Amino acid sequence: MVANVETMFFVGKTPWHGLGEKLDSPPTIAEAITQSGLDWEVGLKQLYTAEGAEVPAKATYRLSDNSVLGVVGPRYTPLQNQDAFGWFQPFVDSGLVNLHTAGSLQNGKKIWVLADINRDPSVITPGDEVAKFIMLSNSHDGTTAIRVGFTPIRIVCANTLAMAHKSSASKLIRVRHTSSSRVNLDKLREIMDLVNSEFEATAEQFRFLASRHYNQVDIRKYVKAVLGVERVDDADLPTRTKNTMNSIFALIENERQSVGKTRGTWWAAYNGVNEYFNYHQGRTADNRLNSLWFGTGHADNARALELAQQFSLAV
Repeated sequence: MVANVETMFFVGKTPWHGLGEKLDSPPTIAEAITQSGLDWEVGLKQLYTAEGAEVPAKATYRLSDNSVLGVVGPRYTPLQNQDAFGWFQPFVDSGLVNLHTAGSLQNGKKIWVLADINRDPSVITPGDEVAKFIMLSNSHDGTTAIRVGFTPIRIVCANTLAMAHKSSASKLIRVRHTSSSRVNLDKLREIMDLVNSEFEATAEQFRFLASRHYNQVDIRKYVKAVLGVERVDDADLPTRTKNTMNSIFALIENERQSVGKTRGTWWAAYNGVNEYFNYHQGRTADNRLNSLWFGTGHADNARALELAQQFSLAV
């Protein structure tokens, strides 16, 4: 595998980044921990100066090989991989989700678990569907907090769309996390109903985008806005930015954005921008994955959606 991706598994079709070990069926929690290569724990070591004085910081390290993962504050408490998977246990036991993929990046510094919600996908246009997933991500080097969010994946063109959801349903999942092992089945179903409603609300936004067509003037303004150069005259744009814009325009017009009757719509524009962020931005596939799930790519996708909505309403 590429250096930054340590280990991972996936179920079904190979992910867009082309990495991981394929499983024929969804694993149990115990199987997933082993198959993802996350069957190890994180420890803490107090740090000292060269003279032996204690400093207000600790090092996180992997107990299995003593490799250092990062430097954290004195109050940092690691979320063990076992506990990250354990958050999904009641959902898996109740049949409400299936584990879909999990693994580590950057030699164990960051980990994720992705589960497929057992609900019908949202249909945007005939033949164009959005699936429903929950992802938990965590860093063992202290660079990011524990995150639990909802991720829609466009099945037809395999274009991953990671979005930052700030809804009450998303926050509810975070709150329930602390006692998830004791939540009863009815409460779990209630949570999944709220999650499903959140996805459907987002799907309505997608359907609206698919009903609105762009013109060449507005699509150029949109791409410049996404890249943060909307106030720069075209003649003053750096060559690299111009090349990026041309790449995005080509992706927007690509036949992959022509599922159903979506060609020339703001839904196609949004997906073209996301395809650039998810497939083409970054030097390697694992760097793009890292940015998408843990870094700026996550925010870029949310901004692209917000701007597409603004431009489509102005038409």
